[in-house]
Amino acid sequence: MIILGVDPGTKITGFGLIKFQNNELSYINSGLIRPLPQNNIGEKLEKIYDELARIIRLYQPTEFSLETAFYSKNVQSTLKIGYVRGISLLVSAHNNLNTFEYSPREIKKSVVGRGNATKEQVQFMIKKLLVIKKEKMTFDESDALAAAICHAFNINKNKPGSSTWKTFIKENPNLIIN
Repeated sequence: MIILGVDPGTKITGFGLIKFQNNELSYINSGLIRPLPQNNIGEKLEKIYDELARIIRLYQPTEFSLETAFYSKNVQSTLKIGYVRGISLLVSAHNNLNTFEYSPREIKKSVVGRGNATKEQVQFMIKKLLVIKKEKMTFDESDALAAAICHAFNINKNKPGSSTWKTFIKENPNLIIN
């Protein structure tokens, strides 16, 4: 299965695509959607919608994963992220994708093993888990890939023996790079 993860933002929206098959992860692509700064919010949302729709048509994911809303001290920032989340959920629904949302803490814990991991730690683990050699990867890309990986790890959550990070490592030693 192909999973599309999204890190929503009005200035930069990150996306990441992974393949999850036979309990193995592989990197497909990741990147950024950058609406023009001079555009109004409606034009920015349209750009994000159109680009996500194009990515979905191109890669044909079946699963869609993004971070749940979080609340920051800046109410305007929280609202704007909510707009992008809404557009992301809408494009997912319009393309009949199975949609899942995970908290920032849940995503970090699934990728790093700790819910309070830094962006640098998440990015380091993303590169290791997906064997990405790309030197220049933004936090928006790695956060989107982390959302996709979190979903991959949660697909088997209810299966016996696959509910913990420790079990996953034991079952997938080929994914661990020392």
